Amino acid sequence: MIKRAGILLVAVLATLTSLSEAKVHAEEAGASAGDIVLRKMIGQMVLVGFVGNKPEDEGYRSVLNQAAQGRISGVLYLTRNIRSLRAVGNLNERLQSVSSIPLLVALDQEGGRIERLTKAVGFKETPSAASVAQYMSPGEAKAEYSNMAAGLASFGFNLNLGPVVDLNTNPHNPIIGRLGRSYSSDEKKVVAYARAFIQGHRENGVITSLKHFPGHGSSSGDTHKGAVEVTDSWGDSELAPYRDLIASGDAQTIMSSHVVNRNIPGAEDTPASMSPATLIGLLRKKLKFRGVVISDDLQMGAIIRTRSFEDTVRQAVVAGNDVLVFANDKSPDPTIPDRISDFLLKEARSNPMILARIQESYGRIMRLKNKLYPTASSAKAE
Repeated sequence: MIKRAGILLVAVLATLTSLSEAKVHAEEAGASAGDIVLRKMIGQMVLVGFVGNKPEDEGYRSVLNQAAQGRISGVLYLTRNIRSLRAVGNLNERLQSVSSIPLLVALDQEGGRIERLTKAVGFKETPSAASVAQYMSPGEAKAEYSNMAAGLASFGFNLNLGPVVDLNTNPHNPIIGRLGRSYSSDEKKVVAYARAFIQGHRENGVITSLKHFPGHGSSSGDTHKGAVEVTDSWGDSELAPYRDLIASGDAQTIMSSHVVNRNIPGAEDTPASMSPATLIGLLRKKLKFRGVVISDDLQMGAIIRTRSFEDTVRQAVVAGNDVLVFANDKSPDPTIPDRISDFLLKEARSNPMILARIQESYGRIMRLKNKLYPTASSAKAE
């Protein structure tokens, strides 16, 4: 089913860019051709979590319907969604079969404390980043991560939200250091092991995401719970993993964090994920990143306690995030894709900057998916 979805990618792109075909659909739906195309583009910017682990569960049926209608770019799995490996594989296969454009099927499978697939369901667990760096060489780590990625791919996952490239500058950090999620306080060591993680996944067709930009390792707070500032603890060395991995072509996607970092000119008291100065000025212009930027979960305390849903979506898009993540963890809302689509459609009609950002993000996301599932024509051209 995944190969079928990939082969259909060129046809879908042609449909989205064909005004005459869009007009036919518009007449049937009672909407303008431009609105239909724009909603398709917006849909590719939305990655959501769901409640359920069986085909008949309401949450799963909701995302299945949204996938079929092109209202989401993909889904994010949490532990609650894992009943068995076989069940997960079946859920993912069905999701891909109904979607014209290949879906991103994501999870956090870092190793150690942060794993969604565990030995409880028969999946071989991987040591934490801290343990890997302490007891394995980069070559051994690559083999370990390659085995992990092969397992993920066999059950239909194609996006692993890792590696963590935060420097372990604060070992007492409640969300990074204490959980063993950082490889080291040494940026060169972090780069070496992060590259092993990336290459092991790439060999098995799984996309990776560097996180948490521009650096969460020095924090003393947890952005899941509320606002966190790193202005007085952050150092420029925390950008080194991004700089090196972008330059070597190993940065496929990058996840924006919710930390406040006033060291970045223009960022002021704005979380990185909401800051154009951070994501466009620093990441895109200074560090020359051309790939997809994925937000950290936009339902985390650092965001939902400081701004409305509408402000969150608007600011996340303007800041430069391409994929908006709503994990639907604490307060699940299956209508989020529709709410985002309705809101951004309205915004794009009156704000050329929003429209341009949607178009830019759509282009980046489709290029990423086209690399993940090369079409027959692009494979022939190569």
